[in-house]
Amino acid sequence: MSDAPQQPAPDAPPAGPPQHPPLPVPRALAYMGASVMLALSQGLGQGFVSSNIPQIAGDLGITTSQASWLMAVYMIPRAALPVMLIKIRTQFGLRRFAEIGIVIYVAVAFASVWISDFRSAVVVQLLSGAAAASLSTLAFLYMLEPLSQQWKMRLGLPLAMAVIMSGPSLARVVSPALIGDGGLTWLHLTALGMAMLSLTLVYLLPLRPMPRMKVIQPLDFVSFLLIACGFGGLIIGFVMGPIHYWVEQPWIGWLLAASVAALTGVVMIELNRKAPIIDIRWLTSPAMLHLTATLFLFRLILSEQSSGAPRMFSALGVAPSQMVTLFSIIVIASLMGGLACIAWIKPGREKWFHLVALILIMAGAFMDSQSTVDTRPGQMLLSQAMIGFAGMLFLPPAMMAGLIKALARGPQYLLSFVIVFISTQSLGGVLGSGLFTSFINHRQAAHLQALSEQLTLTDSQTASAIAARAAMLAAQIPDAAARKAQAMSSLAQEASRQSYVLAYNDAYFLIFLIAGFTASALLLHVFRDWLAARLASGRDATSETESAS
Repeated sequence: MSDAPQQPAPDAPPAGPPQHPPLPVPRALAYMGASVMLALSQGLGQGFVSSNIPQIAGDLGITTSQASWLMAVYMIPRAALPVMLIKIRTQFGLRRFAEIGIVIYVAVAFASVWISDFRSAVVVQLLSGAAAASLSTLAFLYMLEPLSQQWKMRLGLPLAMAVIMSGPSLARVVSPALIGDGGLTWLHLTALGMAMLSLTLVYLLPLRPMPRMKVIQPLDFVSFLLIACGFGGLIIGFVMGPIHYWVEQPWIGWLLAASVAALTGVVMIELNRKAPIIDIRWLTSPAMLHLTATLFLFRLILSEQSSGAPRMFSALGVAPSQMVTLFSIIVIASLMGGLACIAWIKPGREKWFHLVALILIMAGAFMDSQSTVDTRPGQMLLSQAMIGFAGMLFLPPAMMAGLIKALARGPQYLLSFVIVFISTQSLGGVLGSGLFTSFINHRQAAHLQALSEQLTLTDSQTASAIAARAAMLAAQIPDAAARKAQAMSSLAQEASRQSYVLAYNDAYFLIFLIAGFTASALLLHVFRDWLAARLASGRDATSETESAS
């Protein structure tokens, strides 16, 4: 098939995906292995940053608040670039897109080894997010490449998503060993090694050429710039907002307002274009609004796993190495969820997958809401495995439903759906984490105030606890006043830990309530559809009887 640019006929019906003869089994497995390597390279690269913010801050000599900017600048191109990448791939060719994308990723991975200051780290993370956006696309393409049309949705989609979504959790499994052996340098060298291996696989296993079409228009760049500004402002606001307690920094409010204005400008531009980069009218149809809301809500709920247990255990003084088993179980559960999708996924079954996922999330969140200061990762293995499994039960069926809706209207609608899916997942993760953290900060302050009011020297239980702790310190601290001060400090620290646990329990229970409400709404929706179908069949039967008589 020619890889030369083609101009599509303006009135021609949209062509379906080209059909290719199946690849030999060994070569097909090689393509699927390349997809796994590409997905892990992207997922681990992102996870190495998000799971090691304190270590990165120490290595660069900055505060953890400053280090959080690295995660923000990574996510901005990760969320915004897919808008243009699909058009770039269509206009300049799939092979060139794959080769240039992976070369850029290797270059960024190589540069990260030599990071020595905060400014260079910010620049490298921005470029890394841009390169990762193309890498996740390549992971999908390589997984789907060797599969026949009927297996692309059933096998390729769940497998690709399972590996991509497992990357950040897998990073928490391997990070402690890598940091223990060689500090952050080993993390960077591992990411570089995987990037170079991915580069080799991309050149050894080229993707089949696709027809090129001139699809990029000058106004696309204006829309993309506004989308990048809008997404970037939201991401920065929801990453830095909980850190600065939102109202303490006026620039956060102005930034969020500017983001809304930029996205409003995108809507105004796209509604008045003959060939919009995003079909706003289709995206605001009832079916797509329902799908978008579902995707976004689930991503908010699933933020409990990334922002809940790891941060609670960090507040309790649990070392990352003690959480390796927990995240290993989460990775295994996520992969098992992907395999379950392969076995049972089918158009029309999405609601049942989502209902089971919501029930599992409800159960897992309720179990987590019973945590105490003595809770350790081993006691959350089952609950977190249920939530990890539920995440993979939800995402592939939801994406399949959206792809079917998009392709039913024509391939040109595929871009709009992909933008919706990636945006809801990238933005939903950041917004969910920000809201989750803000809620915990608010509840922690309320619980700490309530506990502090009880810890008065006039309270007999408090006085007894201080005396008991002071007696335990008698052999270490001879001075009685110093012993009492140390005992009071120890009691205050315990109250702080207790307030954090209570706050996380409140957050887990809130997730339980949201999941329960969503499951109830889904059941009502299913019942309404069933009732409408029964009434419609009854009317049809009556009409047939009347016509026969």
